[in-house]
Amino acid sequence: MPALDAIGEQKRLDALARYDILDTPGEEGFDRITRLVRRLLRVPIATVTFVDAHRQWFKSSQGLAYCEGERRHAFCGVTIRQPDMLIVPDTRLDSRFVDNPAVTGDPHLRFYAGMPLISAEGHGIGTVCAADTVPRLMEPEDVGALTDLAAIAMEQLELRLQVATDPLSGALSRRAFRDELGRALALANRHRHELSLVTFDLDHFKSINDTHGHHVGDRVLVESVAACRGLLRQSDQIGRLGGEEFAVLLPLTGRQAAIGVAEKLRAAIADLSFEGAQGPFSVTASFGLTSLDNAQEDGDSLLQAADEALYAAKATGRNRCVATQPTQGDAGLGRRVLKAGKIVFNGGQSVVDCTVRRLSERGASLAVISTAGVPERFKLAIEADAFSRLCQITRKAGPELDVAFA
Repeated sequence: MPALDAIGEQKRLDALARYDILDTPGEEGFDRITRLVRRLLRVPIATVTFVDAHRQWFKSSQGLAYCEGERRHAFCGVTIRQPDMLIVPDTRLDSRFVDNPAVTGDPHLRFYAGMPLISAEGHGIGTVCAADTVPRLMEPEDVGALTDLAAIAMEQLELRLQVATDPLSGALSRRAFRDELGRALALANRHRHELSLVTFDLDHFKSINDTHGHHVGDRVLVESVAACRGLLRQSDQIGRLGGEEFAVLLPLTGRQAAIGVAEKLRAAIADLSFEGAQGPFSVTASFGLTSLDNAQEDGDSLLQAADEALYAAKATGRNRCVATQPTQGDAGLGRRVLKAGKIVFNGGQSVVDCTVRRLSERGASLAVISTAGVPERFKLAIEADAFSRLCQITRKAGPELDVAFA
């Protein structure tokens, strides 16, 4: 039987998954909270943080140059395990944190205060926190302000569950798009209709933000979606899945017709022109698409297949469309999950924390902080499920690994 703490951790991850918040684009509601934390508590660093199995990820941050970090070193990883605020007046006087890399190195934290974000089920899924590079004490009004801002953050999370439209691009929110995909898929399976799914990602989008500023990057997103929407039918749906990643649902559309639609969308985006800091510039996008067949019965499988095709489009030069039959694109990675896992190798002497994103009888999709040093073959352990299988890596993409079970 798995340990009780592993079962509790899985329940916590289930609560986090319900909000579908990880790796979503920035939102003004959360940015406003971190700005207020800095202003009211007079600190240089503030974050709204969510903690999955292997990392802490910042939905919003002020004063930090990075957007995520290892959970094992995270102050917020301690905060989520308690019901009340964690206050560390001087990190160098606290045995829990004196040797922490964030204390001994950049950003050289000396003060931390974090209020846990508690789900409706009572699980700590994240924090609203304030930090400083000098020691300090929390005044009662500071405690009250951070408590109130954490409550507002939870209200924002609950509101997101009800919001159907991405406020920037006007596309469906990720959650709303997944709901539409589920409904369309059920109808297609019931009535044996054709259905296709296209995913696309704007190429080198980070460099656009870095070169021209986020306000120009926002305009690129808005106009790219508008260009695509002008070519779609009323029955088609477009959703924003991530920062610059979108998906298009094409009911009653087979593979060949979907290829034609994807090519039109690709050309429409490439034809756009924007005024940037160094003059006019254009953008391109990479497209992946898949179509329903008897081998796929759920939205996760379709999204996985389309993402595989999108990855192939990027790997072969970008600004192109790649189509895959669902049976080819389905890597056997199964349903979408959020589970705590461990990558074990060197005879059990080396262990890397991971988050299991997909899982089936044949394989899994894993997320890690870095794939450096992870061997091609290892053992995947999921303590909450009393699960342990030998694995072979089939794909690496940034911090993600796809594996097949031996």
